[in-house]
Amino acid sequence: MSAEARAVSRRPEVGLSSPNRAAVIRVMLFDLDDCLLAHSHAVAHGLEATRVAAGGAMAAADAAAELLRWRELEEHHYTRYLADEIDFLEQRRERARGFLAPFGVQPTPAEALAWFDGYMHGYRAAWRLFDDVLPALEGLRRRVPGIRFGIITNGDIVFQTEKLVAIGLDARLEHVIASGEVGIAKPAAGIFEAAARAFGVPVAACAYVGDRLRTDALGGHEAGMLGIWLDRGEAASAVTSEASAVSGELPVPRIRSLLELPELLAP
Repeated sequence: MSAEARAVSRRPEVGLSSPNRAAVIRVMLFDLDDCLLAHSHAVAHGLEATRVAAGGAMAAADAAAELLRWRELEEHHYTRYLADEIDFLEQRRERARGFLAPFGVQPTPAEALAWFDGYMHGYRAAWRLFDDVLPALEGLRRRVPGIRFGIITNGDIVFQTEKLVAIGLDARLEHVIASGEVGIAKPAAGIFEAAARAFGVPVAACAYVGDRLRTDALGGHEAGMLGIWLDRGEAASAVTSEASAVSGELPVPRIRSLLELPELLAP
């Protein structure tokens, strides 16, 4: 049996309190980073390239420890951006300042942004789709006739759209709902409701899948959608993965691959 066949043949892990599936799903919505785009892989590539180019103590530092520190800075300052504490460029400067500080570097605002731009060169170069994305989309089209696709993402609409164009998904999506554009961030219900309005359907006619249990799956579930947690296991970020905090049954389906979606959503 092929890997794809094994993936779709497994039933998702669903607790007894899973959402009522009586409503027909007409819209499949996805998170972007670490759901469709291999964000963590690209982050690691970008940081490693930047450290090697810098040389000296930065290049000699432990790669795993520095990556973990960078991911923690990303999580902290990006959360501040989503909470409107700082703007999009300032969260980039803050991440650069925080990373450089242990090496005795105190950059000016312009230098911090220039350093971050160097990191972005390597990060962009490593953008790629997860292998299960295109087969999952095709499987959904076959199993759920007329299904429509979109994105709900916490981020800047221009930057997130740039990613979608680079990985060749922009033409497959009807709408991209970004927190930076609507002014509401996941897991607040408002951003999920905005997505349903964009498609002209009730929230109950939408499913939403993402790699974060609380922000994505439970956020969508509590807004009235079929929330789905994509737990990629070892491929998940050590900083953002919530698998270790899970105990007992979940109120949302838990899948290991997007290849499980067609069976989960089929009428």
